[in-house]
Amino acid sequence: MAYTNSSLVSFTQLSPNHSGQRTHAIDRITPHCVVGQCSVETLGRIFLPTSRQASCNYGIGVDGRVGMYVEEKNRSWCSSSNANDQRAVAIECASDTTAPYAFKDVVYQKLITLCIDICKRNGKKKLLWLGDKDKTLNYSPAADEMVLTVHRWFANKSCPGDWMYARMGDLASKVTAALSGTVTTQKQLYRVRKTWSDSKSQKGAYKILANAKACADKNPGYSVFDTDGNAVYTSETGSVGVPGDATFKVRVSVSDLNIRSGPGTNYAATGRFTGAGVFTITAVQSGQGSSTGWGKLKSGAGWIALDYAKRV
Repeated sequence: MAYTNSSLVSFTQLSPNHSGQRTHAIDRITPHCVVGQCSVETLGRIFLPTSRQASCNYGIGVDGRVGMYVEEKNRSWCSSSNANDQRAVAIECASDTTAPYAFKDVVYQKLITLCIDICKRNGKKKLLWLGDKDKTLNYSPAADEMVLTVHRWFANKSCPGDWMYARMGDLASKVTAALSGTVTTQKQLYRVRKTWSDSKSQKGAYKILANAKACADKNPGYSVFDTDGNAVYTSETGSVGVPGDATFKVRVSVSDLNIRSGPGTNYAATGRFTGAGVFTITAVQSGQGSSTGWGKLKSGAGWIALDYAKRV
């Protein structure tokens, strides 16, 4: 077949670390965590030396830009499995350096967009997450199906990290919905678990937050998580975040950060910063789109994602 590359790429630095043209048509996508909040340029430098003996097809930097290091026609060296890499598009994603190796929301959203693009160009109408190694590796995808795999199935690694692993089903459903031209609306459920990734510890899923909090209070060590996996309440400390009178200052590191009307990307953007600087935060809450929480600006302008700010 004729292979193409993504038009989403804004940076290219081709690595010599690959096996030449694939021996199998593309029918898998394998997301990885970089274990570093790095740029696409840094990824290019990492995969450039032949001594590295590693590469990937695409990388998503901390700002959501896409880099290409091995063209889709070629097999990258990414998942410790020749059989998987021969048929998979490997995507390294900027992540935290410690477990659960969370992605910033801009990275996760670009991963969804990139997977949609990969599926479309390779004639796929569905992206499947089967959630089990043996089931997946023994599955023969239909001509219009793409399957998700993970590095941890082929090596003693946690990659893509528990944060992303818990969202593989969400990734598959959102990509498939986009490919079919439908929009899925997910009902908010509050799940009571020890950790988001530990689904076996779940005590219940509640439509009403107060009921979920009551369940967590009866089970020390448990927290309440929203549909996106954000912790909104813990049995030991109560609501996630700091009291409204516990103010502190942060230095914003980007010049185009959105200010939102509430703590999450599900709230409307009311403006954006025109330059980096130091700002006072009066409250912190967890919310969609930020792995470290949302900070309320003292000025009253709104909320900002603290992933892009450093406490001073």
